[in-house]
Amino acid sequence: MKTFPVLLIMIFFLGCSKVSSKKEKLGTTFYVGTYTKKESKGIYKYELSKEGFLKEIGLVAKTENPSFLAKSKDNKVLLSVDETDKDGTGFVKSFEILKDSLSLLSVSKSGGAHPCFITINDKNQVLVANYTGGNVGNLTLNNKGVLSSLLNVQQHIGKGTTNRQKAPHAHSAWFHPNKKEIISVDLGTNQLWFSKIEEEKNELIFTNQKTLDMAEGSGPRHLTFHPNNKWIYVLNELNNTVSLIKEKEGVYYVASSISTLPKRFTNYSNAADIHISKDGKFLYASNRGHESIVIYEVNLENGNLKTIDYESVFGKSPRNFSLSPDEKFLLVANQDTDNIVVFKRNSETGKLNFVSETSVSMPVCILF
Repeated sequence: MKTFPVLLIMIFFLGCSKVSSKKEKLGTTFYVGTYTKKESKGIYKYELSKEGFLKEIGLVAKTENPSFLAKSKDNKVLLSVDETDKDGTGFVKSFEILKDSLSLLSVSKSGGAHPCFITINDKNQVLVANYTGGNVGNLTLNNKGVLSSLLNVQQHIGKGTTNRQKAPHAHSAWFHPNKKEIISVDLGTNQLWFSKIEEEKNELIFTNQKTLDMAEGSGPRHLTFHPNNKWIYVLNELNNTVSLIKEKEGVYYVASSISTLPKRFTNYSNAADIHISKDGKFLYASNRGHESIVIYEVNLENGNLKTIDYESVFGKSPRNFSLSPDEKFLLVANQDTDNIVVFKRNSETGKLNFVSETSVSMPVCILF
């Protein structure tokens, strides 16, 4: 008489184990922003397996030149730039994140030509850097995922000393992780710009310092914050360096800089992107020309960097790259060879080992 209940229990656990095994096989998904100058039609979705292999899920949104992506903090809305120049402006878009697609919710002007970077904070305040416009646009996202119209534009002025610095070129804008401050990175003026959002008017206003000059001809592009929120690492595109920025008595200064390239390498190269591990021990940057990821060890006492390795990206023009959420893998978007490459990351040494690659037309942004 006890046989029937025992069978039911066995069936129940077998069923649970099958569900569990299916879940274990599922990988981590991510989005790819592209340039739509060749075969690409917009934003694509991929899956990264636990072994480091890639599977294309497919095109999830048709849109023009979605060269940079961001997600709302609740992971319900994806933001994208349209890196274009239509009557002096580009556009930003918001999409509802569905299972295997994106549904367009809104379109707003970016405030300047060729928007190349977008970010959002936990208050749903949105910043967009316009490269050719040389400015930063300010918008908000409502609780339905709809972008406001452009609220304010902060125009940069000035120029640097190289041919690519004849006018302002805002390349990125960042919310400071632990204070109400925005740091905008301008390759053209060769400066970091400091501001905050005036809450009542929703306008960007400069702080007391306003700017920080970088080394002549350096061309700052992107930055990353150390997890201790005391040190900032700025990637300089034109002179291929990473600069450590510190703060003393409320004033930022450049503490040190280190090359992204080997000493004997003299060919043309431009740095592109920068990321740091969650434990703050290793920093990574991409080189277009040397075609590599440079790996630094971080001195946790003073923030100084030590070069420990260079890893070939198995392609050309590595643009954005990204660490997977568990940081077991590092993925690189090679724009000029139309491929994304996956590396296994050693969390103890920081070093990378090639695992796999896949073809993607002009990938420029990877967003988990």
